[in-house]
Amino acid sequence: MRKSIGLVFILLVTLLGCRTPYEPEVPATELRVLVVEGYLDTEGLKSELKLSRTAPLGAASAFIPELRAKAVLKSASGQLFQLIEKGAGSYVFEKNIDEKQSYVLEIELSSGERYVSEGLQPIVTPEIINAGFKRDEEGVEVFLSTQGNANADDFLWTFEETWIYRPRIRTAYIYVPELKNVRDRKDAEQTSLCFKTEPSPGILLETSSRFRDQVVFQKTITEIPTGDQRIMERYSILISQKGLASKDVPFWEILKKNTEDIGSIFSPLPSLIGGNIKSLDADKNPVIGQVSLGVIRQKRIYINLVEVSPWNYLDPRFNDCVIGEAAVYKTDYQATFGNGAIVPVVPLIEGTTIVAYYPSSRKCTDCSLYASKLKPSFWAD
Repeated sequence: MRKSIGLVFILLVTLLGCRTPYEPEVPATELRVLVVEGYLDTEGLKSELKLSRTAPLGAASAFIPELRAKAVLKSASGQLFQLIEKGAGSYVFEKNIDEKQSYVLEIELSSGERYVSEGLQPIVTPEIINAGFKRDEEGVEVFLSTQGNANADDFLWTFEETWIYRPRIRTAYIYVPELKNVRDRKDAEQTSLCFKTEPSPGILLETSSRFRDQVVFQKTITEIPTGDQRIMERYSILISQKGLASKDVPFWEILKKNTEDIGSIFSPLPSLIGGNIKSLDADKNPVIGQVSLGVIRQKRIYINLVEVSPWNYLDPRFNDCVIGEAAVYKTDYQATFGNGAIVPVVPLIEGTTIVAYYPSSRKCTDCSLYASKLKPSFWAD
């Protein structure tokens, strides 16, 4: 959502700038709009509220995290639930609260600026009936099925993808400068198994009352084209299903339209996005965003390469990755392997003794250059 809002602001400034041949001088303060976003789970599942500021055009990042803020969820009966700052503008909510009560979110920034949400009524999101995938000529389609009801007719889906990432060439050896020799890699030094994680890039919405008995059948969550690196070995997706109040849907529809149509002069401008957060200060500091409360339902599935083969994954940036034809002997270890750019890969054995190693480049053998070596706690082999 933050990326979408950032694109909308870039579009606005671009449209203004196109009217004259020079770049307009827009005061930074006019672009420093507070962005509030979050769907807080009401049954204790860890969820996050994100606070940030839009950055001036041309800045390195579209958003500046809002630090040292205070965020409190307040029930109609007066109970207070403090959100905990995690860093980088993220505030964690991990409470099991009464879903029959209404709430408001109160925010106070380190600058003293104060904001409050409209009244929030928790949505008890229905369970995900099932989730799965199907292989076709173009790749893999991940889908789910669910059923809405009178209290939860509209849905928002987000997801997080994680997959095993392997280097083009694997090595079990490492050069140790202190020893001036090559040895077997220890487990902590392995560079042949990594994990890559990405959040969902878009906005997925659906209204269940459009379907018979409010059954949303095999809704497409994402599509993975044949040969994509995500299924080079094993892939996992965690799908989160969130029920929306009907009054919140227009915000998400506008944001979805801007995400898909950005660059069109007919796209709604930021002033039309709005949201359910307002300033409590007399100067009415600009703010956009949406906060919702409800039960987040989740389903995780795994897809293995053998289930979708033939897949034919091939990353063109590694097309020049080869194992050297000339072996490197011990007298040349330091000169060849010393700076870490070239690594030993395949041993040359004479009799029963390793006398040299055939080399390759680190960019072809080290998966940690592209992903994380840390195995996720949820990962199931």
